[in-house]
Amino acid sequence: MARVAATAAVLVLLSTGPALAKVPLLWNLSLNTMNSVLVSPAGKDQWGPEQIVNDKDGTVDPDERLKITGVADGTYDVKFKDVKGRTCVVRNVAIHADEIFTIDEKELKDCSK
Repeated sequence: MARVAATAAVLVLLSTGPALAKVPLLWNLSLNTMNSVLVSPAGKDQWGPEQIVNDKDGTVDPDERLKITGVADGTYDVKFKDVKGRTCVVRNVAIHADEIFTIDEKELKDCSK
């Protein structure tokens, strides 16, 4: 009986493994809702796939978090568009698995409309 219980526990852990994978989270501390988020290795302007697809409603409201997928630990530039029509780039952002990084309104210096 103990062997069956142990086997069942291992199967549960194996089946939920990907669900437990840790990913970085962007915490939107800007004043506006984001409707596009792209990530590039710092200084490269090689923007990866759209990250906003990781949100169920396709936007990241102020004080909301967004899963960032497909990036290794490192330093990145983050480009976003918001519902007010701004496009902003935040440079040299440290992104690490299982950590939250912020985009804060006070650090938005590279924005255009």
